[in-house]
Amino acid sequence: MNQQQFTRRAMLKMTASVAALAAAGGIPGVSAAEGDALKLWANPGVHQVGSRDWSAMGAQGGITIAGTAKSARADESIQKMVVGDGNRLFDAMTDNGGGMEDALASQNAIAEIDPSKIPNWKNILPVYNEGGLAAHSIRYEGKVFATPMIANADSMAYDYKALGFHPDSWGVLFDKEFKGRVAMQNDFGPTMTNTAIYLKESGMATIKDASNMAPDEVKDVAEFLIGHKKNGQFRTFWDGFQNGVGLLASGEVLMSSTWEAIAIVAQRNIGDKGDIRYGTMKEGHQVWNNIVMLTRGGKERGQEAAYNALANVYLSPWFGARTLGGLGFAPQMTGVDAYVKANPADFSDADQERIIQILNSKNDRYAISGNAWQNVFPKNLRAYTDWWARVQAA
Repeated sequence: MNQQQFTRRAMLKMTASVAALAAAGGIPGVSAAEGDALKLWANPGVHQVGSRDWSAMGAQGGITIAGTAKSARADESIQKMVVGDGNRLFDAMTDNGGGMEDALASQNAIAEIDPSKIPNWKNILPVYNEGGLAAHSIRYEGKVFATPMIANADSMAYDYKALGFHPDSWGVLFDKEFKGRVAMQNDFGPTMTNTAIYLKESGMATIKDASNMAPDEVKDVAEFLIGHKKNGQFRTFWDGFQNGVGLLASGEVLMSSTWEAIAIVAQRNIGDKGDIRYGTMKEGHQVWNNIVMLTRGGKERGQEAAYNALANVYLSPWFGARTLGGLGFAPQMTGVDAYVKANPADFSDADQERIIQILNSKNDRYAISGNAWQNVFPKNLRAYTDWWARVQAA
């Protein structure tokens, strides 16, 4: 099962474990003498730009970064930080999807941050201001606990050269004309959310909140997918970055619900043999972001200033332009278009045109009213996992 498995019951168990450890004096700590490098737990393939290691980003921030590759599962990350040795090992960490900041802050595993100490915070996208659409994703109980790094609205990749038209609806994935030539992600989070958005916005199902469905709504979405799967509509449900790239680059599928980075890399791999694009679906998309947090241990070791320096890099157009141009992730600050135009030595005319095109199409996706925010901890998680198991087994 690929979707993160954290549940409220697990949270209660963690809370009890933390209390027991604290009472016994057993929560580990580290002295400040262990070194000045910021110990960062992150995904280098996604959260690192400028060089093959963390040196370029460290140079931008005037700090040394000691990076450790991060687990891809939210439940493993939370357990390591709350009852494991995460706070002893790491000064800062990234998340695994929407809601981790609440889970970690509620258990005192991460520390509140002070945006006034991060100069580039003044350039943060307005959606993160109090009352904004994404304000909740960096706050817990009204206090700021995280800095956003990247974001996107996940959509559909397709080979325009083979199709001859630009799909603008999730409905084409379920069209009999393309039976056996489409794929979906083998992860109930984005797949069930985007399918729920389609069914809701097309009037085919009554769904109140596509990112936090009731059990009967989950059932409706799953049964819709099961019906199409049994009829042979899907070539496969893909797992992993390379699998997603390979399906599109080989021409095995014409369309796939996928990450934008997969579409970009697939097109790089095939060159003139195809024309893989990333579309805007009129019904909406699952919207998400990734954040970086200061751990409790990091604050205790005096690494708050180093964290603020890293956060300042993540909110700089230097980072925003490179993450946008490299893998198509949305920058979290204003001024990226002006930055690339002002730095022709780093961005050729062709690069500038491509980056601005990606940014404009991304803004078009963000503007769709049916978009739903990623939620890795839906209220009825058991219904999601049970019904997803039935989809996989169909």
